[in-house]
Amino acid sequence: MSQDPTAGATEPKGAQPSEPTPAEPTAATSEPVVEPVAEPVVEPVVEPTPEPTPEPTPGPEADTTEYDAYVVPAGTVIVDGPSLTARLGAEVLGTFLLVLAGLGVALFSSSNFAIFGGGSGALGVALAFGLALAAGAAAFGHVSGGHFNPAVTLGAALGGRTSWKDVLPYWLAQLVGGALGAAVAFIAIPSGLPNLVQSESARAFFSGVANGYGEHTALSTASGGQAETTLFTALVIELVVTGIFVAVILGSTDRRANTRVAPFAIGLTLAVGLLITIPLTNGALNPARATAAAIFSESWAWKQLWVFWVAPLVGAALAGIVYRAFAAEPPLEDNLLEEDDVYVTGEDVVVVEEQQR
Repeated sequence: MSQDPTAGATEPKGAQPSEPTPAEPTAATSEPVVEPVAEPVVEPVVEPTPEPTPEPTPGPEADTTEYDAYVVPAGTVIVDGPSLTARLGAEVLGTFLLVLAGLGVALFSSSNFAIFGGGSGALGVALAFGLALAAGAAAFGHVSGGHFNPAVTLGAALGGRTSWKDVLPYWLAQLVGGALGAAVAFIAIPSGLPNLVQSESARAFFSGVANGYGEHTALSTASGGQAETTLFTALVIELVVTGIFVAVILGSTDRRANTRVAPFAIGLTLAVGLLITIPLTNGALNPARATAAAIFSESWAWKQLWVFWVAPLVGAALAGIVYRAFAAEPPLEDNLLEEDDVYVTGEDVVVVEEQQR
């Protein structure tokens, strides 16, 4: 039977007793490892800089606007064009051009002055008036309608083509423009010319372009007083020719017509009308032209001036009434040469207007 070799063995003498080796701690008896806790980082608190308080602004002024609203029914004709001031300015300029050109040529194309080689006769005068009217209508017609004649304005109003509230302002503008044109022509007369053509004064010389009847006509002068125009003849010829002239204006500027040629048709009609009337009345067809010439003429021109207001206005009135009666389209505001934008509302429109109290 075998024995353990270590059994019964004794430690050597003098040897220190060995201490037992402590056993390794087991997992069950080990203490937990505590992780070091990081200290919180405290950021410095930055206080916001206070913004400057804005100064109080003054409040808006009290609104004093009042509103007026109304409804424009569907189918209403709307006309939007130049202001009255612009239209009156155009009438002044156009009438100024017409009178200056016509009287200027007539003054220096009189039958007496033609003897000295400077005249162009009645044809030159008629063309001067006609071309000046065509030029004025082309230049200013889109602004005012290109009337330049109180008779045309009246005929257009009766024909439904011009507002009645504009008739008197238009007449005033035409008279001013005509007077300015006649003034320039009168000032342009050379000082020695009246004596050269056996006229007593500049006014006597200027009277050769004034409108009249009886002994104060080109026909009477040419015939030595043997053929004179009577008052009745003067009234009839001015009435009829002015009526035709205004009828051509209303027809050629109708919305259905070719308005591009209207200025030339109107100018040529005036020229033809003057070729008829110059021998009989010195050719008015225009109260503004007759008045402008009378201002710088002798006194007889003022006494006979009424004829050249009454006859042209009556003729123009008849033309306007006939045009209104036979015109197929509804009457519109003044739009003789398409100076206004005309349109018709398709539905009811609410219009709000501001009015300051």
